[in-house]
Amino acid sequence: MSIKADNLTWKIGRKTILDGVTMEAQPGRMLGLLGPNGSGKTSLLRLLAGLKRPHSGSVTLDRNDIGKIDRRSIARRIAFVEQHATTNANLKVVDVVKLGRFPHRSMFSGWTRADEEAVEGALSRAGMAEKRDHRWQDLSGGEKQRTHIARALAQSPRELILDEPTNHLDIQHQIGLMRLVSDLPITSIVALHDLNHAAMFCDALIIMQQGKIVASGAPQDVLSESLLRDVFSIEARVESSPYHSRPHIHYLR
Repeated sequence: MSIKADNLTWKIGRKTILDGVTMEAQPGRMLGLLGPNGSGKTSLLRLLAGLKRPHSGSVTLDRNDIGKIDRRSIARRIAFVEQHATTNANLKVVDVVKLGRFPHRSMFSGWTRADEEAVEGALSRAGMAEKRDHRWQDLSGGEKQRTHIARALAQSPRELILDEPTNHLDIQHQIGLMRLVSDLPITSIVALHDLNHAAMFCDALIIMQQGKIVASGAPQDVLSESLLRDVFSIEARVESSPYHSRPHIHYLR
């Protein structure tokens, strides 16, 4: 088992943002969240990461209520990369990544070999090892995003949650980042805007609309022309890719 949500409801004031959401992330698989702006994707991710508590329903981590798990223990297990993640200080890349080790260290513990191996492994996997001594402010947008993912990986998580990680990146960095995440041997939950990226890289999809899940399943079972019309208000043709079994979406004028 991994992360599971059961009948989640979450509100801001009197406005219901999530309404009866039930879902489960399969261990070691990549789950994509899709939906128009305002559909509740970010709110769901924050609940799954234990950063917010639902008004009703529950989030469980291996059958344990996440609301009863202390924050430090959650951070050892789940890494969350927010949509507008930033780093204010002009640190070196390696120092940003080292921040990911905080949940594993006590106030008085020194830097250990395990910490060093986790950081070096995260830098390597995120493709930032050669940039380790570069300053944060000198990085490109794609490099900054990879650094944030490296910091998340330095937490040694079993679950990785990302909120629209490809926003504002050029196409080369978008594809590279999606390939990086899909190749990770951990559970990942990723909110996305690009439907073809979701179809290409995700093992399963959840489609959200107005705070509810309206469809879920494998990309080829979920992404249909009628769903794209009804949920996203777009006219498109959904075809099988000649290179793999995943669907490909052609947008129509």
